[in-house]
Amino acid sequence: MIALPAVAGVALLLGGRRVDRFAPGIALLTAVATAVLAVLNAAERPAVSAPFLAGIPVSFGVDGLSAVLIVAVAVIVVAVLIFALGDLGSDEPRARFHGLMLLFAAAMLATVTARSLLPLLMAWELMGAASYALIGFRWREAERTESGLVAFLTTRTCDLGLYIAAGAALAGGAGVLALDALADLDSLWLHVAAAGVLLAALGKSAQLPFSFWLSRAMVGPSPVSALLHSATMVAAGAYLLLRSAPLLDATGWAATATAWIGVGTAIALGAVAVCQSDLKQLLAASTSAQVGFMVLAAGVGGVAAGSGHLVAHAVTKSLLFLTAGAWLTALGTRSLAGLRGVARSYPLAGVAFTVGALALAGVPPFALWPTKDAVLTAARDSSVALYAAGFAAALLSAVYAGRALTLVWLRPLADTESHWDSEEPGTRSVNSAQAIPLVALAVLTVAAGGMALPVVHDRFAALLDHDSAPAPGWSELVVSGGVAVTAVSVVALLVRRRGDLPAPAVLAGWLGLETAARRLLVKPVLATARTLARFDDRVLSAGVDTAGTGTRALAGRLANVDDHALDTSVGRTAHGTRVLARRLADFDDHVLDAGVDTGTHAVLTLAEISDRRTEHDIDATIRGIAAATRQLGRWARRPQTGLVHQYYAQATIGIAVLAVVLLLLR
Repeated sequence: MIALPAVAGVALLLGGRRVDRFAPGIALLTAVATAVLAVLNAAERPAVSAPFLAGIPVSFGVDGLSAVLIVAVAVIVVAVLIFALGDLGSDEPRARFHGLMLLFAAAMLATVTARSLLPLLMAWELMGAASYALIGFRWREAERTESGLVAFLTTRTCDLGLYIAAGAALAGGAGVLALDALADLDSLWLHVAAAGVLLAALGKSAQLPFSFWLSRAMVGPSPVSALLHSATMVAAGAYLLLRSAPLLDATGWAATATAWIGVGTAIALGAVAVCQSDLKQLLAASTSAQVGFMVLAAGVGGVAAGSGHLVAHAVTKSLLFLTAGAWLTALGTRSLAGLRGVARSYPLAGVAFTVGALALAGVPPFALWPTKDAVLTAARDSSVALYAAGFAAALLSAVYAGRALTLVWLRPLADTESHWDSEEPGTRSVNSAQAIPLVALAVLTVAAGGMALPVVHDRFAALLDHDSAPAPGWSELVVSGGVAVTAVSVVALLVRRRGDLPAPAVLAGWLGLETAARRLLVKPVLATARTLARFDDRVLSAGVDTAGTGTRALAGRLANVDDHALDTSVGRTAHGTRVLARRLADFDDHVLDAGVDTGTHAVLTLAEISDRRTEHDIDATIRGIAAATRQLGRWARRPQTGLVHQYYAQATIGIAVLAVVLLLLR
């Protein structure tokens, strides 16, 4: 299930533009096969483990929680790839797109089935890298690459929490790094591990104060938004917290902090969603808000409630993102001002969006109505204050969903068409490849409302091995449903009579979170980097240059001394030989004259050869050392490009090589 999309994804990436024509079909067949395998794994619940490092195995397994999620992820991937058949342009690199989507899907499937921190870290890293490449897929536009970098660096910084948790696990005695062993760590390391897991999960799930990266991620293609921000990337953090609920509860503080961060995000980002003028931005803010309910559930121990909300939200939000993508393709705009009346022009997509929006609002009998109340029930059993805050967040859900729903059904204004084609040239049509997944997801969104039935809720809880999960009563369901219907109706009435709702700048700008991050973190880091760069240029570099100049000067002087000393020594030797030869010649001029002349000539020749050879060998050695040093410097400078993604690729290659070496030598 994991290897199939991973291998197919790598093959498509390596094939490049040569396989663009076949990439959509290959990817879709792979996704369907993966979905079948996911269903089989969910039914059989297998487990596998293999030794990797000493005492630390790589372990995967399917239990109740992961069984639900692998099926949800696989089904959403199939729907998104069908939609991509009609959404992606024929001139775009389809092999790269589909290869990255399959790799991302493989990483998510590995994430939800990993039983220890080692494979979780590997999958977590691959998911982050693939999301960076997908958000910046159309990399020739500077805004998209910058947004991908913002999303990547924000989540990557938070990902360090998993490494902290792994270090705490090793220090605290959980040598195999098993996830279910983290709650049994020694006191100090228990708190460190919980803090690390919480940091990593909050960053991945776009919770406060890291929510702003999700706004940036909306520049990616519509299928990317539907996949990454419904059932996969943002859901990964919520899944990790649900999986780690025993760890959070064991600390005494982490569970409470998790619950309040979740409900705080649901309220704050719900208010942000109300004030967005861009449909995809509204859906993105609502994603952070809805994931906040899942985080709240993890904090109060409502694993079954949070899991149900995760699955229902995945279906609903993928439906809404794909509908927004279909309208973007048709009209070339994401602006709500340009989408007035779009549901009238494209009724099938309009009905699908209506189903998704009503579900998002918590209106009966759609998907999020019972799952939201299940989360609120779990919160009420923990804290009345948490319940009240969660109910307020649910009311905001009805407001932003009702506003979007009203605007797309209102009659167009005189200036509505002026907003068309602002993002890309519109096709003025919604094709069949886009319509098919909308219909399927709309049906699933309606069917998920069956969670309101006690028998369905109980079976779902039993599937997750949480038979004692509290269920909301019918009175609660009726009250919350009535409040949602009332809120949607009031918002629709206000928008129809008085125009769109006001949008305070601080809420429209996502609470200024990115600006705050730049001022409090980015600018100090860049200032420090510039200071270190100047120190490097003026001190370290100057020192290196001085050392190099001194070395060259010393080498030159040594060469001169070498030449002078050897020449002098050889000259003296030759002179003594000549003197001795003359004296011998004088002594026995007649007998040894010829022999002495011959010997003298041989000695002189030998001295000259020795002089030249010695000088040549020393010079050649010095030149060889200098040349090798220069070449080594060139090799060392080559990977130092200053580009983050190239450093990441180098690290990835290094890790892969290390893994191969370990596997061969273990």
